Amino acid sequence: MTKDGGGTDLIPGLDELPRTSPEKADKPDKPGKARKKGVRRPAEELPVARIAVDMSLPHLDRPFDYLVPAELDAKTVPGCRVRVRFAGQLVDGFVLERVAESDHEGKLLFVERVTSPEPVLTPEVAALIREVADRYAGTFADVLRLAVPPRHARVEAEPVAASGDAGGEPSEDACTDGSGAWRDYPAGESFLSALADGRAPRAVWTALPGPGWTAAIAQAVAVTLRGGRGALVVVADGRDVARVDTALQAELGEGVHVALTAELGPAERYRRWLAVLRGTARAVVGTRAAMFAPVADLGLVVLWDDGDDVHAEPHAPYPHARDVLALRAHRAKAGALIGGFTRTTDATQLVESGWAHTLTSDRGRVRTAMPRVRYVGEDAQLARDAAARSARLPNVAFEAARQALEEGPVLVQVPRRGYVPAIACGRCRTPAQCVACQGPLSLPSSHAAPYCRWCGRIAGDWRCPECGFVHLRAVVVGAKRTAEELGRAFPGVPVRTSGRDSILERHGPERALVVSTPGAEPPAEGGYSAALLLDGWVLLGRPDLRAGEETLRRWMNAASLVRPQGPVVVAAEGSLPAVQALVRWDPVTYAERELAERKEVGFPPAARMASLTSTPAAIRELLDGARLPDGAEVLGPVPVPSTPVPGADAQEKERALVRVPRAAGHALARALKEAQGVRSARKATETVRVQIDPLELI
Repeated sequence: MTKDGGGTDLIPGLDELPRTSPEKADKPDKPGKARKKGVRRPAEELPVARIAVDMSLPHLDRPFDYLVPAELDAKTVPGCRVRVRFAGQLVDGFVLERVAESDHEGKLLFVERVTSPEPVLTPEVAALIREVADRYAGTFADVLRLAVPPRHARVEAEPVAASGDAGGEPSEDACTDGSGAWRDYPAGESFLSALADGRAPRAVWTALPGPGWTAAIAQAVAVTLRGGRGALVVVADGRDVARVDTALQAELGEGVHVALTAELGPAERYRRWLAVLRGTARAVVGTRAAMFAPVADLGLVVLWDDGDDVHAEPHAPYPHARDVLALRAHRAKAGALIGGFTRTTDATQLVESGWAHTLTSDRGRVRTAMPRVRYVGEDAQLARDAAARSARLPNVAFEAARQALEEGPVLVQVPRRGYVPAIACGRCRTPAQCVACQGPLSLPSSHAAPYCRWCGRIAGDWRCPECGFVHLRAVVVGAKRTAEELGRAFPGVPVRTSGRDSILERHGPERALVVSTPGAEPPAEGGYSAALLLDGWVLLGRPDLRAGEETLRRWMNAASLVRPQGPVVVAAEGSLPAVQALVRWDPVTYAERELAERKEVGFPPAARMASLTSTPAAIRELLDGARLPDGAEVLGPVPVPSTPVPGADAQEKERALVRVPRAAGHALARALKEAQGVRSARKATETVRVQIDPLELI
């Protein structure tokens, strides 16, 4: 399909728009005759601008050519924002390049105006956007919205020095030799040496438990910057950004790096992003959106805790930070460091493919740094245990907590937030559901009536539809109820909670019980003296392909906050592979075993899969029109359970999975994108949500 700026039969009415041809515009005015008012002339040099128009329609996913008027010649630079007329409307766009002539045989429209002459879209990021869009069967415009933040005119007008701390060079006084935190890893110093020499080492890093991972990342960044290249660090949340930011300041000094988080606000975030674009900051640490930060001369990309689901973008085309950074490292010939306390099967796939190497400590050092993990059974054992009946803690966990409280704080991890998120009939154990929408009922507190988690309806007069019983029992106990029970079991001990509604940043060395949901555990000064990991069956029993892998990740992240050789008690069946991996502190073997099992059954990451979600008719139409690669297997479609929205019409939706061998992943994405383009050109009313390699398959 040719590149054009105003001549396509796919846009109704586009041919009727006023245009100015280059031939007509180049004719000189007749002597003695004034030029007509409003007649625009194209620029003398490189008069054609190739523009990425902000249109997400798949069949229009290509650049369009426009004429650059002479009066905008100096401002229309590659990477700047412009406004152009498209299908009779003014839309935003970005200039990709300027060329001498267009391939389009018809007339071209002029660029209406330059929104900002700031070249915010660099060639390196533009090429990355195109590659990410093709990999995930998306459009350039969708990825562009993720990569370039909205413009803030006042910030752009500020002097360059105010857009970031001047300097951009690591302080010689602040920088260490760059190997302190890496001496515990046999291949650590060679990894840093490769970065210092300007090479591109790629490693999957299994970090030792404890807080030393931030210093290790900071030292790797410092070595890269001293070698004359930039660095990009992506972490899961703002709290991790703050920790790495502190470590970078200690290692690099002031004015060398910036931190990018959503909490900054649009103005400050854009100011720091411009500092990276303009070269006044050479290193970046941020959350998922920072994976597209325009770091110049990129020499290192770092991704911490790649198993966290927040690294998967929730907006189309749903790219994952691990894949984006891997693509970016490959394009820029930069080093890559994918680290965490545990190991994902996706990272293990990178190691087995030869793309990256393993970076771990030796077993002797691991044993001295790891906590002492014990497991306790549940069900029958808890029913016979007096301590478990009073505080849901088996006697082993109760005694471990009592002794550890004499030395410092104790961390208690509870999988569910709230008070009692799931309840059932007290006699027949039938799950309690709302009579209006059949949603699950829960209890917000000990004195409140049950309510529906879907529609919010109060169910104070609930009666079991099976046996008529009116009393309820807890099926799953949340963090608030656990804190209440622990307060009674340990009188006089402060109990603090950390969860989605209120996350603790840090905890001091004083003794206390800190009850937290997974991911919200606050680090304690000097480390926790013990940790209790409760209700393991809730995490392991989820109907998810990654349930065991995700459970081990959450357990190890919490246990890594405990002092070396401190007790950790996990309430789960000891024969399970995830529990055994935690006891031995061996996530690598667990991940390798998981990957081998998935290869046998053809599940990701051993295979590539696409999820198609829409109405049954739309899915059938897309699959019928898609030229799927050889070996493609269609699974389903099956109904998708949805959460009812009050006042909205319920619409039946289904999900189909398309599985192909790993080598056919690009062909699958291309086929689905082409099929989406055909449906878009036909103006299909039902959209199909296409996700390549989704985290959830069930």
